[in-house]
Amino acid sequence: MPEDRVDRVKLRHHGDVDARPGMLDFAVNVQGVAPPEWLRQRLAVRLSDLGRYPSAEDADAARRAVAARHRRTPGEVLLLAGAAEGFAMLPRLAPRLAAVVHPSFTEPELALREAGVPVARVVLEPPYLLDPAAVPVGADLVVLGNPTNPTSVLHPADAIRALRRPGRTIVVDEAFADAVPGELESVAADPAPDLLVLRSLTKTWALAGLRCGYFLGAPALLARLDHGRAHWPLGTLQLEAITATASPAAVAEADRRAATLALARTAMIERLTGLGVHVHIPADGPFLLLRVADGELLRKHLAEQGIAVRRADTFPGLGPDHLRVAVRGAGEVDRLVAAIRSAGV
Repeated sequence: MPEDRVDRVKLRHHGDVDARPGMLDFAVNVQGVAPPEWLRQRLAVRLSDLGRYPSAEDADAARRAVAARHRRTPGEVLLLAGAAEGFAMLPRLAPRLAAVVHPSFTEPELALREAGVPVARVVLEPPYLLDPAAVPVGADLVVLGNPTNPTSVLHPADAIRALRRPGRTIVVDEAFADAVPGELESVAADPAPDLLVLRSLTKTWALAGLRCGYFLGAPALLARLDHGRAHWPLGTLQLEAITATASPAAVAEADRRAATLALARTAMIERLTGLGVHVHIPADGPFLLLRVADGELLRKHLAEQGIAVRRADTFPGLGPDHLRVAVRGAGEVDRLVAAIRSAGV
């Protein structure tokens, strides 16, 4: 797409803008309103350490914990102040042409364009299945999400590996991978030298305000991403959160949460389709992509009813009749369904 036709305001739009304080929030994909009690307690213990700079020992412990969690080595882990920092690093790979698979999270495209990197959009048509042949042969950087925000499509790992070409780096945004039972189709443990996997702790652990994540990949690639970074890039609480949520007990808890979420998603799909709302399926993420007539009017109607949903026309390939909703429990879905019904959809 020509640079002068790219709407960067839309690329900058995120779901938190759609949710005002006090609204029932279906716009943001964070699970819960705060971290679980055990994690809050673990972070609280470290408050007395905030008078000291983050230690190398804490950073090493976090890297070791993440490495063990994904069957990698500590040298294959780059700790991040949130996944957004990881996207901001991508221009350091100096790609000649970056291909971004859409519809998907827009932050990587924005970061690349802001750095002057040429970007080719690979816009998938429904059912939004990854087609490696659709990616330009000349692209030496390919970015995609799995499961994909906002379509909730889970691409087969083999399809992702089929993107590999000599001289090409593949970046897989797995921010929602731990919301899939068993983390099916994840390539986080794949040691391929041309594969980078980005993980976030924001969604499952309700840590949006702390900014925690990490890259997994070959040490040579991670060194290029890390080059020129400020000293102490992560604080003590961030390092503690990464270490805590990489523990075997936390990983098991996340998988239980994913199983519960899958049941809630199935029930929510049934409720919404029963209203005549088109829900894109199959869906494997903690959110659903909807299509309704006059979607913009419905979004405004829901806002008037105190319910926030994510506009989806900011995602390349989607339009004003598309909306994204987070998977929520039965009580919240009751309110959403009643509000949609009152709009006459």
